[in-house]
Amino acid sequence: MIWSDYLDSYKNYLQLEKSLSGNTVEAYLKDIKKFTDYLESNGFSKYPKDITQEKIREFIDFINELGMSASSQARALSGIKSFFKFLLIQDEIDRDPSSLIETPKIGRKLPVVLTPYEVDQLVKAVDLGSETGYRNRAILEVLYGCGLRVTELVNLKLTDVHFDEGFARVQGKGNKERLIPVGQKAKDTIISYIQNYRGTLRIDRKDENVLFLNRRGKKMTRVMIFTIIKDLAIKIDLQKNISPHTFRHSFATHLMEGGADLRAIQDMLGHESITTTEVYTHLDKEYLKDTIIRFHPRS
Repeated sequence: MIWSDYLDSYKNYLQLEKSLSGNTVEAYLKDIKKFTDYLESNGFSKYPKDITQEKIREFIDFINELGMSASSQARALSGIKSFFKFLLIQDEIDRDPSSLIETPKIGRKLPVVLTPYEVDQLVKAVDLGSETGYRNRAILEVLYGCGLRVTELVNLKLTDVHFDEGFARVQGKGNKERLIPVGQKAKDTIISYIQNYRGTLRIDRKDENVLFLNRRGKKMTRVMIFTIIKDLAIKIDLQKNISPHTFRHSFATHLMEGGADLRAIQDMLGHESITTTEVYTHLDKEYLKDTIIRFHPRS
């Protein structure tokens, strides 16, 4: 997507004509970059004149789903509106697709998101002296460190986790496979779980390759994961209604707030693959791993 000339002109406009500070200019450009990344990752490689109101609404819905706060959504939309207003002034477009889009209301319902501190408190609340302590801690670290859905977690296989490469192969919705980086924290807790708990179980033959097992050596259920998390929330007196999916929202939100690229987040969540060839898949693997290392709180 070739937007660089438009963005360079817009940057000069903000600096010279609007006399905005460097930090303000960078904030505007960062939000517009999120929007253009979203368009590109969804195969919409067009010029500004081709952008419709519907595309902007889709983007706002997308960042809402990722857990971005209403105030951050409003700021992103403000940047987009400013950009298209500039293009209209410059006669680069003949209509402003953002003009009729209302700013997200602060009271808009958002996914529950944990702070990094709250995640840390939940992990520390796991009693490693209990029979299932190492397993439960590994479950939390994988949910938060990899952004998995609860179904993907309970179906994760031992052979899906490649420790040397630092990746896990995950089967998501519609049987679509994707590769997700496994951070050092998650990797360490999985290894501790295997050594201290899984290796002591008498495992049911049909579940020999399942990573997370219950006390009877069988695959865990979704309900069991919900129960573990609810019990830990009560233990630390967390005043939020959380579920396994909360860790997925927190994973995406913390990466975004840290400055990670939307394309990388979207790919790791499995919303829509942006890799189309073997070469691109290889390059993307390294890019995703770098994203986790640079932007995830547990790294």
